[in-house]
Amino acid sequence: MDPNRAFHEAPLPLFSAAAPAAAADETPLAGGIALAPGSRPPSYIADHRARLRDRFMQGGAGAMPDYELLELVLFRAIPRQDVKPLARLLLDRFGDFNRVLSAPPARLAEVSGVGQAVMQELKIVEAAAQRLARSRVMHRPVLTSWDALLDYCHTAMAHREIEQFRVLYLDRKNVLIADEEQARGTVDHVPVYPCEIMRRALELNASALILVHNHPSGDPTPSQADIAMTGRIAAAAEVMGIAVHDHLIIGKARELSFRSEGLL
Repeated sequence: MDPNRAFHEAPLPLFSAAAPAAAADETPLAGGIALAPGSRPPSYIADHRARLRDRFMQGGAGAMPDYELLELVLFRAIPRQDVKPLARLLLDRFGDFNRVLSAPPARLAEVSGVGQAVMQELKIVEAAAQRLARSRVMHRPVLTSWDALLDYCHTAMAHREIEQFRVLYLDRKNVLIADEEQARGTVDHVPVYPCEIMRRALELNASALILVHNHPSGDPTPSQADIAMTGRIAAAAEVMGIAVHDHLIIGKARELSFRSEGLL
């Protein structure tokens, strides 16, 4: 890949070797039990689930650690088993609640006890969170709802394991008219094509752009390739009479704005 056509991060260590693939969602785990279909779970499991649900309704997600919130999600997928061991396995593998939700299905399947039902529940919750965050920015003036835009970008991109490059297309009133993924890459770079971005902007009759990509390492510091490619996109946009308002790099806990840093 031509280095002038990709955003890059510094090299990162490869992920550790994969664990054996899981069988079914009801596979017994260390410290857990699996029951025959149709049978009732032991009373202590039912009581534990009732207590967690009550605490969630009383205090919300803020009153619960990640593993308990994850248990609530897993209850629907695995109705007859103690899911605490699986919740802890997932957190040990991926690090936190958000990264569990954002993990690719192939990586989730490497965790013992994860089957299709678990993957579906996790991806439903992830999709719901992204759709809710997106609804707060679509068809609204972006520059006057900047915090909501940043929340959306973090929800959609901060915890992904590969780089993703998105373009937010704005109309003459800076209203967000389209949010589109332009490319996906690897853990440290993503190919970007300015001509494709400009072609799509003309199709949408967009007047301005906001570029967004994530750094899976969590550090949003731009590389020289990030800076060079942003300059090429801005130059192409200027020829077409299209403004580039900003380029955001989304890290795990914070973002970096090219505009604020004087890089655009």
